[in-house]
Amino acid sequence: MPERITYLAANWKMHKTTEETEAFLAEFLPHVTESGPEVVVCPPFTSLSIAVELCLQSPVRVAAQNMHDQPDGAFTGEISAPMLQELGVHGVILGHSERRQHFAETDEALARKVPEALGAGLEPILCVGENEAQRDADETEQILTAQVEADLAEVPDARLSEVVIAYEPIWAIGTGRTATPEQAQEAVAYVRSLIERRSETAAGAIRILYGGSVKPSNAAELLSQPDVDGALVGGASLEASDFAAIVEAA
Repeated sequence: MPERITYLAANWKMHKTTEETEAFLAEFLPHVTESGPEVVVCPPFTSLSIAVELCLQSPVRVAAQNMHDQPDGAFTGEISAPMLQELGVHGVILGHSERRQHFAETDEALARKVPEALGAGLEPILCVGENEAQRDADETEQILTAQVEADLAEVPDARLSEVVIAYEPIWAIGTGRTATPEQAQEAVAYVRSLIERRSETAAGAIRILYGGSVKPSNAAELLSQPDVDGALVGGASLEASDFAAIVEAA
């Protein structure tokens, strides 16, 4: 079975103008080599075009932060998979906890979005994870099972390995609180076991990331866990030097 290449994604959320995107990439891109981990930056929609243009001659790829589940229609303010594909975007984050919490994104919608992204040639970065109350109630595995099974229900077994999954303990996002390497490994290994129920081959090939207050000081230890194949980085990806340090730690 081929080795799983470490995958690092920078989720900028609602940060960075086009000018700030240009400045970040000018500083960051020289730190990324072909022989290192796979690196993806996820700017806001307004910066996608310039990011794609600037990353063309580098190993860095670009992903969007969201998309609609329909290719077109009367959905004011939304962006479709064909629109992203036309920009040259490589992938798209789907189901981030902030989308679930603040914008009422459901597993039913994600069950449509994931295959829509795959059908358009986009790599889905599917986010799953429990909140603080659910963890304290010892419901982590129950929540992960429900999300993974529902969100991937319409993806054929043969294409499961084309999805990237990011385990996000919601209690560790933007709080400064981080899951221990052991907690991250336990949850990521459990997500892999859910994929294995459908396809042992896919379980061995699919990349599962950890996301939740990843920073230069803890990246190496988190990424050293056997089932953790990379990181979805939020706040620490906003400074080129910090994200470069995380890339180097991998």
